Amino acid sequence: MPTQELLDRFLAGLLPLGPPAVWAHGSLAGGDYQEGRSDLDLIAVLPQPVTPVLAWRVATLHSRLRAEPLAAGLHCSYLTPGTSHDSRRPHLTWAHRRLTRRPVTPVTRRELHTFGRVLYGPAPADLLAPVPDPELDEFVVRDQREFWRPAVRRARLWTQDIWVDVGLTTLARAAVTLREGRLISKREALEALPGLGAPLAVVEDIRERRYGNPAPPAPEWTVRRGELTRSYLGPAIDALVAAYS
Repeated sequence: MPTQELLDRFLAGLLPLGPPAVWAHGSLAGGDYQEGRSDLDLIAVLPQPVTPVLAWRVATLHSRLRAEPLAAGLHCSYLTPGTSHDSRRPHLTWAHRRLTRRPVTPVTRRELHTFGRVLYGPAPADLLAPVPDPELDEFVVRDQREFWRPAVRRARLWTQDIWVDVGLTTLARAAVTLREGRLISKREALEALPGLGAPLAVVEDIRERRYGNPAPPAPEWTVRRGELTRSYLGPAIDALVAAYS
């Protein structure tokens, strides 16, 4: 299986750095992973703070995997001693074939506690503090208000599959988290979207691309799909933020 082969090679290259733990979250841990379509979302705990040499070794590890099938979708954030508790602090992250720095968000932390998959070492609960409900809710609302709502105004983004897919499923997941206090998968988000008033044609488009074998979309549909998505998302985000701020 290409996914397991990639994970095995990644772990073999990472273990010389002495990580106490390596975990998976997202769809790989939550049971909705679609090989070749889903990302591989990982968290590694490092035994020491990040130095330039350590960052170079991490980048070298990932670069050596670039020829592996699915390697472009392998993303990993690196937690370090003394900083792992802070959900707003950026951490060294490999994503989209480059090193960057990103926070390990309250949503990711809750995923790790709820259904995180242990690839190496102890379980997340042994090393990470739990995420209180108010912290999770505050993050979910802020993400919708400060990231997704401004993005809706940028029409060009919404001609891309990834923006349509993630924008709509993230809204549904946010709504369920705020209403019911639980996390849901992308599959469950697609099931929830019609009840939230999302355009059915767009929901089916996402479902077919994630779980079916769709033909390339016509340019006219790509444009129309973006218009439908933006027309729905703007008011839906405003209503969600107003209800839970």
